[in-house]
Amino acid sequence: MTLAELIAQARTALDTAITARQQEQDALMALRSDETLTEEQARAQIERRDAADAEVTRRQQALADLEAEQAREDELAQLQARTTPAAHRAPAYDRVHRVGAEERTYRPDQDRRGAMFERDVAAAFLGDYEARDRLARHMAEERAERGEQLQRAVGTGAFAGLVVPQYLTDMYAPQAQANRPFADAIRHHDLPAQGMQVNISRVTTGASVDLQTSENTAVTEQDMDDTNLSIPVQTAAGQQTISRQSIERGAGVEAVVMDDLFRRYNTNLDNKILNQASTGLTNVATAVAYTDATPTAAELYPKVIEGLAGVEASMLDMASGDNLAVMHSRRWYWMQNAMGSTWPMITQPGIIAQTLGANYATSYGRGVRGILPNGTPVIVDNNIAANLGAGTNEDEIYLVDRQECHLWEDPDAPMYIRAEQTKAASLGVLLVVYGYFAYTHQRYAHARKIAGTGLITPAYTGV
Repeated sequence: MTLAELIAQARTALDTAITARQQEQDALMALRSDETLTEEQARAQIERRDAADAEVTRRQQALADLEAEQAREDELAQLQARTTPAAHRAPAYDRVHRVGAEERTYRPDQDRRGAMFERDVAAAFLGDYEARDRLARHMAEERAERGEQLQRAVGTGAFAGLVVPQYLTDMYAPQAQANRPFADAIRHHDLPAQGMQVNISRVTTGASVDLQTSENTAVTEQDMDDTNLSIPVQTAAGQQTISRQSIERGAGVEAVVMDDLFRRYNTNLDNKILNQASTGLTNVATAVAYTDATPTAAELYPKVIEGLAGVEASMLDMASGDNLAVMHSRRWYWMQNAMGSTWPMITQPGIIAQTLGANYATSYGRGVRGILPNGTPVIVDNNIAANLGAGTNEDEIYLVDRQECHLWEDPDAPMYIRAEQTKAASLGVLLVVYGYFAYTHQRYAHARKIAGTGLITPAYTGV
């Protein structure tokens, strides 16, 4: 990772820390206006505010250190350019095979949207040797930095199985389309190196313990038994044929095509995790009915608590407590539009008692959007169907233990690109994006979903 990328990350972390500190300060001001405020409550909130303030200071110093390091590197580069004799200067950047800490062949500061990479992929199949050389350098750099992760990648002799530069997959993830908010929030694993199935052993009959009836009598015994949970490895893929004319005479055509394929890959994967027949979250979750011709956010909230209680009752001592509420954006904004004069009788850490949870004001697909009154984080995902029910106008709210929603993805990419000149007779070039994944929400049958006429298309009336 370059210094520029580290600086960008540090700036994002600082912005996040500042936002968190402001939220703690707002919470403190709200508490101070509460006539029932105790000294202990005030002191606890001040401590949280001060901790957030210290985090801002730490992030600020980290950013300053990185910027100072970058300034020094720039200064040394300029000095070297002035002092190195012209006859002994290093070869041009594109004449050197660079790996490790050297600058990458494809970099976000020079090729932000990946147009150069995409153009090279397509051009390599048309006999462009310079494009082939750049792609070969890129693959060597990937092996140097990610080592064992690329052991299964196809060789570059025919350039079938090129690894997409990591910054491109990172960049494309948050763009338009429903994308993959839920997939990014759940528990991730590396997909096994071989096989088209993931197997998990589940204990279905446990041992037994009871009181001994009397001395020297047999103690209770129950033979344990397990059942194998088989999870299929699936392939998500998309393709697009583009003309040779668009490659050679067009401007940015490849970038548009690949951007769309990347985003649709992410959206398709997330959609399957939520909606796939038999195994998608909507089909394995136990329903909590909310039937109401005039629904309100205040009436919906107890259903959320009922669902979370069901999650914990199913998990018992295996419950992590790391729960999620997953809902459509229209439902999240409807809950925010509600006004009321009542609030929960039991307060929660870090939540102002007089409000129905908190909105973190993060943008779509950037993680947790806010929290409910009991502290449950909210993930907003528009892959949730909004055409359910008899009136085809209902959505659903899912309540899960985050640690028991599992997603396996191939660690090589997670996405790959292949380009093959399979339609030479029509001057066409084929671009393909694909990836392998497996998922399950059923290691423990715990998920709940709120469904019914109470979740019809919302009316934003303040209730």
